[in-house]
Amino acid sequence: MSHQPYDLVAIGTGTAAKKVALACRRAGWRVAIVDPLPFGGTCALRGCDPKKALWTVSHTYDLARRLGHAGLHGTEGLSLAWGEMVAFKRTFTDPVPAKREALFREEGVDAFHGRARFDSPNAVLVGDQRLDARHILIAAGAEPMRLRFPGAEHLMSSDTFFEFNKMPDTLVLVGGGYIAFEFAHTAARLGVKATILERGDRCLAHFDRDLVQRLVDKSRRIGIDIHVNTEVTAVRRTPQGKITLQAQTSDGASLDFETTVAIHAAGRVPALDDLDLAAGHVEGDGQRLRLNPYLQSTSNPTVFAAGDAAARGPALTPVASHDAEIVAANLLDPGGPWREPDYTGVPSVAFTIPTITSVGLTEEEAHRQDLRFRMNHRDMTDWQAVQHVREDTAAYKVLIEEGTDRILGAHILGPDAENTINLFALAIRLGLCARDMDRFMSAFPTAASNVFHMLA
Repeated sequence: MSHQPYDLVAIGTGTAAKKVALACRRAGWRVAIVDPLPFGGTCALRGCDPKKALWTVSHTYDLARRLGHAGLHGTEGLSLAWGEMVAFKRTFTDPVPAKREALFREEGVDAFHGRARFDSPNAVLVGDQRLDARHILIAAGAEPMRLRFPGAEHLMSSDTFFEFNKMPDTLVLVGGGYIAFEFAHTAARLGVKATILERGDRCLAHFDRDLVQRLVDKSRRIGIDIHVNTEVTAVRRTPQGKITLQAQTSDGASLDFETTVAIHAAGRVPALDDLDLAAGHVEGDGQRLRLNPYLQSTSNPTVFAAGDAAARGPALTPVASHDAEIVAANLLDPGGPWREPDYTGVPSVAFTIPTITSVGLTEEEAHRQDLRFRMNHRDMTDWQAVQHVREDTAAYKVLIEEGTDRILGAHILGPDAENTINLFALAIRLGLCARDMDRFMSAFPTAASNVFHMLA
């Protein structure tokens, strides 16, 4: 067994691990990075980037169909070709592992392909190699949570969706969050009968309840079958190769669903199980590591965590990048650690059609904090920016604190919401008030030019 001393060993090759590894290497540290999967991480290979590529095509198709009576001819025969969509997606994802590996090589970061597990508080094993380190970063990303009902192994992971060579005729998605809705909206535009099974009483729980209901209504209008308060209890494969899901509703009714493909879309958790944290004296609490405010292990100060592994902020790529900045600063400061992450004003987007977005507090959260606020809430389907693209579902909700005029939260459903929400995210992060945003002048006519009306 070989022994190699390092200043830092980073576990994972996604956004957080890459950023910390390069920062430390450029400061003169000897750095190693380890990943059992193709280099690049969830966002670049199995998450944000591939889903946005597929969404772009299906959104463009949907927009063209909506504008079929506005002078855009030939849309009646317009169709989507799943195989070509996947090929387009691969132009973004396929080059990533080689580029990421080349980057590490050029920067002098030693890259190891394999599964890392702790051997001691200051070392990890990768195959037959022991990597000793002054510091270890856990940034291994997330993985589908384990489902406990019989036959769960018959569900495909959400990663598999991106690699289908042929879209099935029917698709059942177990779970009602981002993954389920984004996949279902793409599948529905391809003519697939998609069904969402959510065991809770609402879907997309991180978004505003009223806007989610509008999106659920829209989803049903385009043919997506949505069941809430419906918990899957067992899955089996039939002799004919179909998948049958048994479910029970909250009022005790039993339901059966038969489909060609069933997808696990019930959420992801930090990928910690294979790390042998006990050997590294790294304490956890369920699926969370016990960290101090500086993203450092409370039981082993050698170890830091970032991104999904830290599970401190929302499980989003900008959070992983922010965590990486904090960890790198704390590692490299001889007087550190002292910097703490700040997750104020992190926007969330579900890439449905139209997109639903959120930043800051929801109405329920503001009430729980006993805040006094006024709420601007309005349907936007009669606004020109929405009518220009013939969208039939659009609304917003903005929460403004009484007295201070501080923007507490903003929630937008509709065309270009994924861009407009960033203005509110900036305002919340910088502590701007509604009157400050009244001074903002945007290009017109754009979706951003509607911000003024949302604050009035």
